[in-house]
Amino acid sequence: MPKPRGITDKRIDALLTLLAENTTIVISGPKIAREIGVTRHTVWRWVEKLRGLGVNVKGHPHTGYRIEHIPDVLAPRLLSHRLSGCVFGRRIFHFFKTDSTNTVAMRLGDEGEIHGALVIAEEQSAGRGRAGRTWVSERSAGIHATVLVRPLVPPVQTPLLTLTAGLAAREAIAQETGLAPDIRWPNDILLGGKKVCGILTEMRAEPDRVHYAVIGIGINVNQSKMPDDLAEIATSLRMVTGRQHSRVELLVRLLRQLEHYYNVFSSDGAGPILKRFAEVSTYCQGKRVLIRTAGETFEGITAGLEPNGVLRVRKKDGRIEPVISGDVAEAP
Repeated sequence: MPKPRGITDKRIDALLTLLAENTTIVISGPKIAREIGVTRHTVWRWVEKLRGLGVNVKGHPHTGYRIEHIPDVLAPRLLSHRLSGCVFGRRIFHFFKTDSTNTVAMRLGDEGEIHGALVIAEEQSAGRGRAGRTWVSERSAGIHATVLVRPLVPPVQTPLLTLTAGLAAREAIAQETGLAPDIRWPNDILLGGKKVCGILTEMRAEPDRVHYAVIGIGINVNQSKMPDDLAEIATSLRMVTGRQHSRVELLVRLLRQLEHYYNVFSSDGAGPILKRFAEVSTYCQGKRVLIRTAGETFEGITAGLEPNGVLRVRKKDGRIEPVISGDVAEAP
């Protein structure tokens, strides 16, 4: 299978890992070149690239290089060490910049990539949200990750994959921050009423069979501010907690939780996922909401979830309306 275009060279990954595993130790340029199999000039070029990504590499080609702290770059080797035994740590595709991790993962799925493959990017040039929206992807400030799964469920049950990922993201953020995030059906994680994480699930399927699905998860982690047009509705972990967070550790938490909830869904079905979602989402039951779909806009009160994860809303005339897709917001 050909490598995806723009994927990070494994030797850059090796350079980063070598420096990270020898923090505070000066390693000469020639030694690094020998270790990873490149020229000293290439080592210098790659060090400059890492510095451009915010990795604090001290030194220069004549004296050697060192870093004082393990860098917060989502490098495959750094992640795989922490993801031993996790299905989402076996095949990692890392990009310093790509168009969209979901787009890359869909290409990989079409080419037969295995269940559990992980695509991550330090920056996206065309990050996507639901309904064709743009996902703002500031370089090395957030998590932009997509997992490829091959679930043995009919297409009608794939909305449950989004809920499953939402639970995983919520638990990871709760563990990292000590806070209690809310989930706005179907795919937004909220802190203080503002969006901190979004999920986009896409799939390739036939009427009775899912060939594969890709679950894209974007988390605002270390942004110090939001763009003006998003400031009222979005936030980051740093903005809420007042401190920076390790993206590496948060992504590891996320993938461990995702494996847990995915395994629960695969072995026990929708029941445990729906039950847990109802426990942690204020939007699941009894919330007055404003629903915008392609065909109409209406207010109602949420009335739980369908067995396939679709939201039920009681309209003003008492009828229950299943909301298959659309925007959900708390009614003013």
